[in-house]
Amino acid sequence: MANIVLIGYRGCGKTTVGRLLADSLDRAFVDTDELVSHQAGCSIATIFERDGEAEFRRLEADAIRMATGRPNRIISVGGGAVESGENRKLLRKSGTVVWLEAPVDVLWRRIQADPKSATSRPNLAGGGIDEIQTILARRTPLYAETAHVVVRSGGRTPRQVMSDIEDWLAAQG
Repeated sequence: MANIVLIGYRGCGKTTVGRLLADSLDRAFVDTDELVSHQAGCSIATIFERDGEAEFRRLEADAIRMATGRPNRIISVGGGAVESGENRKLLRKSGTVVWLEAPVDVLWRRIQADPKSATSRPNLAGGGIDEIQTILARRTPLYAETAHVVVRSGGRTPRQVMSDIEDWLAAQG
């Protein structure tokens, strides 16, 4: 079976929904950000600080190749992975890509509520709601280009989002 790949901005629910979906469909779950952190032996924020964004993106591309190298997985991909054309092609080729889309204010609230976010993730454009708006403006067309389907995750529980994904997959046959 092909992989199911979850993309979207930080805070959209990729990891939470991905774990639920993996349990529901009895598939392995892989989070590429967790792979990068594990391989580097430190947080993504530390990689950015110590080695720079280019090195992080190289490690991320390696993690995506590793994650997509096997079928029948649920894969959560870091929010910026779609900025690489090579990553976009590989993700689409590996299976069904689901964009978990949420409004800026929802993303901001979720990021603020996550105690790990501040220590594990770097600011990419100054932080705050302005950063989310700036980066989403750049990434939204890339998410749209990569995704086979868009599932709204704002204002919904992870189980509701998971159910929408399962319903969409079932309708595809």
